[in-house]
Amino acid sequence: MTTLKSTLRDDLQTAIKARDELRSATLRLTLTAISKEEVSGTKARELSDEEVLQVLAKEAKKRREAADAFAQAGRTEQAEREQAEGEVLAHYLPRQLDDAELDRVVAEAVAEARAAGAEGPKAMGQVMKIVGPKVKGLAEGGRVAAAVKKALAGG
Repeated sequence: MTTLKSTLRDDLQTAIKARDELRSATLRLTLTAISKEEVSGTKARELSDEEVLQVLAKEAKKRREAADAFAQAGRTEQAEREQAEGEVLAHYLPRQLDDAELDRVVAEAVAEARAAGAEGPKAMGQVMKIVGPKVKGLAEGGRVAAAVKKALAGG
């Protein structure tokens, strides 16, 4: 069984051979971020695939935020580059939940929390505890929190 990290390394070699500058630069930066994460802390260790996915998600989020910032500043060329890098990373991440799927999961969690006696906006923490494990890696935390707030305010 190949690990995600070895897949990234193999894809980097393929991108270098194909002279795909965008893909190779993105994968190099990502592998560097993974290596930094491996040596951070008190003891160096090999990251599990789940931890590598977390690093990939963090890197993809950085690219999205940078693309938004560049777009707002009117720097479209840099925004397109960041967006393209984010798309390279998205290839390695699990498919994200769309808004309808996320709303359905949140609605189920809100109903579960209400059945346990939690009501209104104060139930946010309880609902997030229910939703968190169900959507881990499938939706960004900010999106989940916004969906929970909307469901609690609307219902």
